[in-house]
Amino acid sequence: MVTWFRKRSSRPKRSERRNVTVPEGLWIKCNNCGEIVYNKEIDRNLKVCPKCDYHFRISARERIDLLVDAGSFEEFDSAIENLDPLKFKDSLKYTDRIKKAEKKTGQSSAVVCGTCTIDGTCAVVSVFDFAFMGGSMGSVVGEKVTRAIEKAVEQRCGLVIVSSSGGARMQEGALSLMQMAKSSAALARLRRERLPFISILTDPTTGGVTASFAMLGDVNIAEPKALIGFAGPRVIEQTIRQELPEGFQRSEFLLEHGMVDCIVSRRELKGTVADLLAAFNME
Repeated sequence: MVTWFRKRSSRPKRSERRNVTVPEGLWIKCNNCGEIVYNKEIDRNLKVCPKCDYHFRISARERIDLLVDAGSFEEFDSAIENLDPLKFKDSLKYTDRIKKAEKKTGQSSAVVCGTCTIDGTCAVVSVFDFAFMGGSMGSVVGEKVTRAIEKAVEQRCGLVIVSSSGGARMQEGALSLMQMAKSSAALARLRRERLPFISILTDPTTGGVTASFAMLGDVNIAEPKALIGFAGPRVIEQTIRQELPEGFQRSEFLLEHGMVDCIVSRRELKGTVADLLAAFNME
């Protein structure tokens, strides 16, 4: 039988089809395994890739929410302002860079300090934010870290510093480098008072921060696969003209060579820090 008609397709014509747009920020590509992951899944997993356990960088406020007891954090020294003693200018004025970083992060400096409790144990915490000019250590950051150390001595409690920094802030020259000695001297007083200092090194912790207080903890904890070192691998390779070992300056390499005490996943970090503080308090 010959059919002289055909059934009309319910599929819309090309001209009638609607363009569907995917909202921005819905998916994210993992920097380690390259997988495309649903952003909300990353958030639910504490900003850790569910495919390869890569730890994404998080802000200081997110870190505080993760680490301390809810409602216990009381910030101090938030009003200290950055100055421009050298009137520094490269492609931008230093003052303009500071304003840009403040607008981006909603903070006045690259570190947030406060008192809190961690599983009921009192502590003073200082948390770096890499989004604020690479977490670089200028005069304000050095002053706030030093005051946090002094606050721990005053309140007779443990100190926790979470580092994420590119090192000294070049726009402040030698004034920035002086913060290394200043913070290290304050830690010597903390040690004389027999109070614990737990240093948490996250990706990245480099330069003058690594060369000073970040590696002076009674316990040095690293997050998985974090870049930790003084100069970057590329600079070292160019200087010594030798190929570096695989994984050089990553947490796992440093643990193997005795530079850090343990590697702790973000999911277990609060419990580990709480156990350490409680153990020190028992002594």
